[in-house]
Amino acid sequence: MKNRLPLSMNECQQEFVRLIKENSRRYRLHEVFRDFCEMAALAISNSVDLAQFEAREAQYMQIIKRYEPEEARRFSKMLAMVTEGLSTSPHDFLGAVFMALELSDSWKGQFFTASELCKLMARLNNGPLDAWRQAQEEGRFFTMHEPAVGAGAMVIAYADLMQEEGINFQQVMHVNAWDIDATAVHMAYIQFSLLYIPAVVVQGNTLTLKQWGTWYTPAHVLGGWSRRLAAEQEVVSEKTELAPRYLAETKVSLILPKDQLALF
Repeated sequence: MKNRLPLSMNECQQEFVRLIKENSRRYRLHEVFRDFCEMAALAISNSVDLAQFEAREAQYMQIIKRYEPEEARRFSKMLAMVTEGLSTSPHDFLGAVFMALELSDSWKGQFFTASELCKLMARLNNGPLDAWRQAQEEGRFFTMHEPAVGAGAMVIAYADLMQEEGINFQQVMHVNAWDIDATAVHMAYIQFSLLYIPAVVVQGNTLTLKQWGTWYTPAHVLGGWSRRLAAEQEVVSEKTELAPRYLAETKVSLILPKDQLALF
């Protein structure tokens, strides 16, 4: 069998839409999309997060048993389309598909900002570029805090900008992203995982800080980011105790629309 040519981003999205519609003959379209996102997130998580493996494996089996074997195979093909689509160019693949399927009414009118607009916003707010380069040269990193991550379009846009500028976002940036909606959390987690963005994605309320689930991307786990963050926090705590004014004098805080990045 000859190897086929890679599909374009649009072709991957079109094939994803075709597959999900074929899986929607017995269930409503938004239910199938929700189930796909949750199962894909569970499968990725279970490849790296052993602490939550048993509970998440049970949840995966609970969902997949609703579907026939051919439908289950289509889910695998859908994930392959997301993977191939993201490999062509970092962008909000799942957010675009969500809007193409006109699912916003099923999620209380939820809309996802177009990737092109997010990339424009990132480019217009490119002031941190010099600081990012300096952090890379000195072996430091930023933490990006996203309180309403949606499908992750803004984070992906900044990762794409850094990549275009020759900055290794996998070493320089760590993301802490929250959203109250479970499907949005799963969408962001899938895309951050496939783009190898170091991140912790939390389903929770950023106003009350109540949490219902925590998702660690493969880049976070395999990159040893729990250790790196803990070590950095220890250093910051020591400096704060010794000289309370130290952080105020040396910490660079960059406030961007929706996102806050802090340079350690």
